[in-house]
Amino acid sequence: MIRLPENPALRVGLLLAIFAITATVLVALTETQTRERIVENQRQATLRAIAAVVPEQSFDNDILTDTLTLPATAALGTTEATTVYRARLDETPVAAVLNVVAPNGYSGSIHMLVGIYYDGTVSGVRVIAHKETPGLGDKIDERRDDWILQFSGLSLENPPAVRWKVKRDGGSFDQFTGATITPRAVVGAVQQALIYFQEHRDRLFMIHEEPA
Repeated sequence: MIRLPENPALRVGLLLAIFAITATVLVALTETQTRERIVENQRQATLRAIAAVVPEQSFDNDILTDTLTLPATAALGTTEATTVYRARLDETPVAAVLNVVAPNGYSGSIHMLVGIYYDGTVSGVRVIAHKETPGLGDKIDERRDDWILQFSGLSLENPPAVRWKVKRDGGSFDQFTGATITPRAVVGAVQQALIYFQEHRDRLFMIHEEPA
């Protein structure tokens, strides 16, 4: 038990010091708990995003720690370092999840996660950030339309390279009514991601070496 001094001024000073110390400790504890919650929320959000492009049952490794950092990569449209998530089953490579940017969207860059199985087929594509026109270009968002789902199962051979375009350009992919630029940008970016994966696949899955 703290014994307060007889002097009123000292008593007030001591009480204020105790209050300040207590408040500082409470703030520090609250900040720590909040930071931990934020980190966990971010972790869960990342897991949900990955699960949308690579089925959870297809791998058994900790995909959030089995990662590779890529520098800015023109082929993927990125201008800063990004993370590649690697899925493995019994230590055998299953798929990689790449951060891909289509820089030529109608209203700016379109950020995507592109999952690609080890054999070069698309496991899934999701748009994670964009500024496309509501009601038109935003149909690339799976919450607005199922257009983005058509990439699953495709590869550089299916369709052939000359068909990796929107139908208006002689390709296989639907454009949106009143909006061609947006789907054209996404189709091109996914194809480029597949080409990059094909060229760097083995190095992407190496544990101790980053691709150039």
